Amino acid sequence: MWYAHNPGRRACQLLGDGAALLWTALWAAVALAVHRLVLPASQPASHRPRIPLLGSSVDGALRGVAHAGDRIVSAAPAPQGPAAAQALAVLGAVALFVIPVSLMLTVWLPRRVRWTRQAAAAQELAGTEDGRELLALRALLRPLDELAATAELLPAAPHETPDLDPDLDPAPDLDPDLDIPPGPGPGSLAKGWREADPVVLDALADAELQRLGLRT
Repeated sequence: MWYAHNPGRRACQLLGDGAALLWTALWAAVALAVHRLVLPASQPASHRPRIPLLGSSVDGALRGVAHAGDRIVSAAPAPQGPAAAQALAVLGAVALFVIPVSLMLTVWLPRRVRWTRQAAAAQELAGTEDGRELLALRALLRPLDELAATAELLPAAPHETPDLDPDLDPAPDLDPDLDIPPGPGPGSLAKGWREADPVVLDALADAELQRLGLRT
């Protein structure tokens, strides 16, 4: 699995992948243009066309490299000069492509691979009862605000009223200090997981799947 089921999460992933491809294509085009600029030619380096999308400082530095290549050609013996200048042009173009693309991949690729592995494992676990318990346990490790939001989705437990003696007053005054069971909260999620409450387990498992974008 490479993309999420959730439309918003999938749109973000598509935008990220498209930006990565665009970044790679851009630097490939720049590297090819730089290779043609630095490559020795009959036209002097100062008269060679300017590379688009590059600032004046970068363009000036590349023209300096082109001048260096021309000097190598003129200073080296005839059989070796063009070959050395061509090697310099190839190495410069490769470095110009590899460095920015590698920096992008170190940020983008690990996150995509990590999500893919987590999503595949979560989908496999969701198909079994024991696996859903593991997903629920994983959801319990989320921040407390996320657990509170999950707990709000649980149905409130019915309040138990004490049995009243029919011989007594049928409508006794209720003690205002009487303990009333609190509504569902993060603590009730942990208790429900320990007791294997199917409602709690399903809510936690679904919350973990939704966090990964596997629930719409």
